[in-house]
Amino acid sequence: MITVSALAAEKLRDIIVEQGEEGSALRVICLPGPNGGAQYMLALEKEARGDDLVVQADGVSILIDAETVPLMEGAEIDYLDGLMRSGFVISNPNIQAGECACGGSCSCGGH
Repeated sequence: MITVSALAAEKLRDIIVEQGEEGSALRVICLPGPNGGAQYMLALEKEARGDDLVVQADGVSILIDAETVPLMEGAEIDYLDGLMRSGFVISNPNIQAGECACGGSCSCGGH
C-alpha cells in the first residue's frame, strides 16, 4: 500500500511525543488538484474511523480514509532534513505534477 521511510517514522514518533499526543496516528488525506499535482493534509488523530485503512510502519500508525486509499497506492512518505527545507515529503506514483509556465510551483491553472 504505502511505505514510510525510517527517518519519517522517527520524526513522526518525535512529533507525537513533543505534542503530547502519545497513542496518536498520522492521518493522510490526498486532494488531487485541477491541473495535476495534489495537496496533502497531515494531522494527528487518536482513533481510526470505521472506513479507515490503518498502515503500521516502523512503530507508527498511518490512517487513510476510504476515498484517499486508491490515490495513495504505492506512495512513499519520507522526511527531508535539509538546510533550505525540512519536512515530510510524499512521493506518489498516482499523481502527476501539473504542466504550466511556472513549472507547477503555483496555482495559476496554466498548462
